[in-house]
Formats: sequence, C-alpha cells, structure tokens
Amino acid sequence: KLCEGILNILEKDTKTSCQVACLEALRILSRDKKVLVPVTTKKNMQILMKLAKLDTVEDPLERVSEFPVIVEALKCLCNIIFNSSIAQKLSLELNLAAMLCNLLQECKDRPLVDDIKCFDLRLLFLLSLLHTDIRAQLRQELQGMQVLTQALESSLSVRWTEEYKAAEDRDRPPLSLQETDCAIEALKALFNVTLDSWNVHSKNDSHQFRYMAAILRHCLLTMGPTEEKTEELH
Repeated sequence: KLCEGILNILEKDTKTSCQVACLEALRILSRDKKVLVPVTTKKNMQILMKLAKLDTVEDPLERVSEFPVIVEALKCLCNIIFNSSIAQKLSLELNLAAMLCNLLQECKDRPLVDDIKCFDLRLLFLLSLLHTDIRAQLRQELQGMQVLTQALESSLSVRWTEEYKAAEDRDRPPLSLQETDCAIEALKALFNVTLDSWNVHSKNDSHQFRYMAAILRHCLLTMGPTEEKTEELH
C-alpha cells in the first residue's frame, strides 16, 4: 500500500523536491521482491518512465532542475526490473530499450548529464542481461552496439589520429568517478549485446567491431580515479 500511495503521488504534478523524496523512498522499497508484486503494472511502469524522461520527443531533456528526478526514476526502474520478472516482460511490451537508447542519444554532448547516462546504461545492461529478446532487439533493431560504443567513446574522451587508431596521451589525467562509472556500465552492456556476435556478416558489422576494438585498446591504457576503479574498468 505504501508503494501504491507513493506512485499515486508521483502520478500527479507535484514539486520536484517531493518527486525526488518519493522516488528515493520507492527505490529503497523496490529492493524487496514481495513489495513489488502488487505495484509492478504497466501503468506504474509508465509513470516511472515518464519521470525518467524516456519519451524525449514529447517531453525533451531541457530543465536541469529535473535531472535529479530523472536519475532517481532510472534508479527505481533498475531495482524493479532486476527484482521482477513481470517488469522484465513489461519492459519489452513498453519498448523500454528503444526509449533508453533515445535518451542516451539525447544526452550526447550535453553538460551535467553523467548520472543520467550512467543509470540509463545500467538499465540497458540489466535488460540485455535478463531478457534475451531485448538483447536481440538491441543488437538487430536499435543499433545497440553503435549507441553503446559511442557512449563508451564519449565517457573515455577518445580522440582519433586515424580511422581505427585513438590518440595516446600518457600525461592525461585519470577519468573522473562519473566518467569511469559510465564507461564500466557501457562495457557491461556491450558485452551482453555482442555476446552472440561471433560471426560477422556485413561490412558495417566489421567496421563496428574494429571501431570498438580501438576504443577497448584505449580503455586499457586509461586510468580511473583510484586503483580499484582502474581495475574494475579494465
């Protein structure tokens, strides 16, 4: 009942501070699988997807003041999808992966969106891990490999000297914690999406794998903010 009450409040047009507080409470509650059973419905998923700005056509990513709401809504969706098989099935019906890819593209070259990108990528990782149909959808329909590789390239701030050769700068500073976390989530999602891609069929596939290989090489030469984070990144 508490979760239902929170979602009823979130469905209304409330203040940003109230939305963040409600989403933080829901995120904590959503760690309990038993609590999720009555609230994992299509309607409630759509409420959270709207708050996460996953329909960027009708509700573009514009107001920085809304960014904390987007991050918390994405965190809630991560917990719910991880803990609920019903939510995993609904995510395919609601075309969640396509919306996440669109949001990721919307974040491209924007300031102050690292947390949004990170939890968008984490959600794509979870979907591609837990639902084989979504993994196939990402690979075949949504150009998931290209979208995720570009997200990884952006997180690592790759500069190119040749088509498949990244610039090497031994003196550049380590990645920030946010950049490292984004790169790690992109790598995890890429692993799932390319898991069954052992046979490359087209010229475009060949280009994407060579492009990704160059970025992965660059990644191995990149340092994180701490020794532990560097190890996790590599």
